[in-house]
Amino acid sequence: MERAHFKPLTACKARAGLSIHQPSTFTPVREDSPAISVMTDLARVSAATIRPNATIAEASQTMIARGVRLLLVTESGDEVLGLITARDTQGERPIKHIQERGGRFSDLQVRDLMAPREDIDMLDITEVLRAEVGHIVSTLRSWGRQHALVGETDPYTGVPVIRGIFSATQIGRQLGVPVQPFEVAKTFAEIEAMLARG
Repeated sequence: MERAHFKPLTACKARAGLSIHQPSTFTPVREDSPAISVMTDLARVSAATIRPNATIAEASQTMIARGVRLLLVTESGDEVLGLITARDTQGERPIKHIQERGGRFSDLQVRDLMAPREDIDMLDITEVLRAEVGHIVSTLRSWGRQHALVGETDPYTGVPVIRGIFSATQIGRQLGVPVQPFEVAKTFAEIEAMLARG
């Protein structure tokens, strides 16, 4: 069998401004896209976690290192005690906590500002699998939050687990909308304007 004749490919010179392509899990979506397409699936990506006794500064650094704005607070294994967001660590909450209880910023720990497990609203994965992006945006807006956790029951152990996380920032990116991290009302107005354009 004769080998095919291969010709060299045409080359071009690298141009000014050349950069490196970054991997991304973001795919463009519309309001009627499946909700699951904008969920961070913890079956595929490891959750960003922190211990309750970590300092607020450590929490902020962990968020920056992981490129997230929400950390699950865990103790002894994977048991979730609560969650903390960038809004909790960088907003008014640390200042208000110090004014009310005294102390120094450097002494604040995650447990001082986290939302405890019993205060966390969750969506069920079975409902999410039937939902569209517009449903998630509407849910986040009605909650006045930038994140929503998605839960399911582990079929083998019967233990409730966090299966995924919705983020207004990620949804905005996938819709092509610039999102302001702490301006919840403005964020949802921008996302909804983009959805209306369809």
